[in-house]
Order: sequence, then C-alpha cells, then structure tokens
Amino acid sequence: MIAIITGDIINSENHHSSEWMDILKDYFSRFGPSPMNWEIYRGDEFQLKVTQENALLTAIRIKALLKSIKDLDVRMGIGIGLETYIGSGVSESNGPAYQRSGRKLESIKDGKVNLSIATGNEFYDRTLNLMLQLASDFMDSWSMVSAEIMALVLDDPKASQKEIAQKLGIKQSAVSQRLKRARLDLVMDLLGYYDLVIKEI
Repeated sequence: MIAIITGDIINSENHHSSEWMDILKDYFSRFGPSPMNWEIYRGDEFQLKVTQENALLTAIRIKALLKSIKDLDVRMGIGIGLETYIGSGVSESNGPAYQRSGRKLESIKDGKVNLSIATGNEFYDRTLNLMLQLASDFMDSWSMVSAEIMALVLDDPKASQKEIAQKLGIKQSAVSQRLKRARLDLVMDLLGYYDLVIKEI
C-alpha cells in the first residue's frame, strides 16, 4: 500500500514559478528522485508518491510551505491503495492509489475544499474528509507567518519553541502565539487520528 498526493497550485498564474518551484522541488527530493517518486508538470500540477503513514502530514506540510508565499495555496487529493503498474515516472504509473488521488483532486476542483482523501474504506473516508473539511476552515486562512511556523514545526515536531524562535529570530512568546493562531493543537490531533485510521485499514 502506498499513498499518492496529486495537487495543483492555486493562484500560480499570478506568481513567477521561481517563487515556489525550488521550495517544492527541494521538499519533494526528500522522497526520492524525480520522475520515479515525484513530478511537477503542466506548470503548476504535481504528483508525489509517499508512504501511507506519511501522506497527511506531507500534504499539510506542502500546504504550509506554499501558503508561506503571499497569496498562494494548493488543492490536493490523497489516494491510498496499491500500485499495480510502475511506469517510467510517477505520472505514468497506475493502480488504485493513483486513481483515487486523481479522482479526489478532480472532485474537489469545483468544491469549497482544498484537501480530500480516499482510502477505499467508505466509513473512514467519510470521517476523515469531514475532519479535513473542518480543519481546512482554519488552514485555508493561515497567514504567511502562521504557515511558515507550521512548516517548521511539521518538519521537526520535536523541536522546542525556543529552537523555533532562534530559527525565526523572534521571541519564544511570539512562537507560542503564532502556533496558537495556526491551531497546531488541532492539526496534531488530526494527524494522531489519521495514524490510528491507517493502522486499521
């Protein structure tokens, strides 16, 4: 079982790709080489292969990275399942994980949600997607500073507020306020629930 994240960048036409392309490539390269593990195509769309355990954390971190750039956001469909065919790149490979991810992205393009998941289990899908819808309510509203601090924390959840403050060159009290505003506690609860679900599926 693997996870595929298919996404497209919202508002990319108002930005030069150099503003976000290297940041995304740098992050994606952690998951292995392109095009076998990830591809960016058609200018502002991407596909990334990750472990099912890491899928939601990775998607939220992608969102935080992009939202730390003024007026950018991202729409993503996460598909979990088998990989039945390995092509010359991730966009040419196939299987339920790929199909679910692509369909999810298509289904949310007209909707009000920017993040959705399909695991193949109807009960868990309904629960997870309701939680993602509620979480999107505040994640879509992250300011650049909220997104920046969330990207740092999700990259290293064990880092202390003091360490984060040093990285950002701000006071520890400011870190605490920003994390509260970004609703870190709820994001961590959501990720905790996702961990439980993945073990069940």
